[in-house]
Amino acid sequence: MTSLLESLTALSAEPALYYALAAVFVAGTVRGFAGFGGAMLFMPFASFLFEPRLAVVAFFIIDAITALPLVWNAFRHWDRATVLPCVLGGWAGVWFGAYLLATTDQLLLRWVICMIIVLLVGLMLSGWRYTGRPKASVSLGVGGVAGVLGGVSQVAGPPVVAYWISGPANPQVIRANLITFFFLGSLGSAAAFTANGVFTAQSTGLALWFAPFYGLGLFLGARVFKGSNETLFRRVAFGMILVAAVTSLPLLDPVLRH
Repeated sequence: MTSLLESLTALSAEPALYYALAAVFVAGTVRGFAGFGGAMLFMPFASFLFEPRLAVVAFFIIDAITALPLVWNAFRHWDRATVLPCVLGGWAGVWFGAYLLATTDQLLLRWVICMIIVLLVGLMLSGWRYTGRPKASVSLGVGGVAGVLGGVSQVAGPPVVAYWISGPANPQVIRANLITFFFLGSLGSAAAFTANGVFTAQSTGLALWFAPFYGLGLFLGARVFKGSNETLFRRVAFGMILVAAVTSLPLLDPVLRH
């Protein structure tokens, strides 16, 4: 307990904390509205302000805990027939992504990831829509791609967002699918973090600072979603994928990363 209190006090003296609190509020608002995207917005900025592993673990803690009310509601609307295969594919893909992360040239990997995201955005902006019923085999493959990207770069969202938003489902189901997918996928991350001993007093202290601001953002974002229409929802989703592509560009490392 003493160590946690010391961490909370030490963090309060860091000027970077107050910039991060504003950023985590914005990230929570986006997450509450769209069902995804909080990490895409927050992590490049947070990794500039704090040691990346500390920022990743702190954000994981607050997202897993404060998003639980969203998950509870999402379970009333999700399409389990397409989400569960995506989750299984994601659990498998993340291990391959971690292997690539450890063995492949990182600059090349990041350029490939950016190009994949840009191509997905181009496909969606072309007006193409998938009108059939999603097949389990396709869902498994999409989840696998998301898992690989998550293992390599922590940007797992674009493949599943592109998959569901180009289909016939309404925004409520799409949002519920995304919330459920990321919640179930986070169970694997929790196991990996625990096994590697990355939960520390410092990361927990940072999470405690973040939690009320992120939670308020989630609440406001969810309220805005209830009054939105399908066009607004899809535009926000497109914008979030573009943010993921831009913030992943190696050219922006001097600005967004240490």
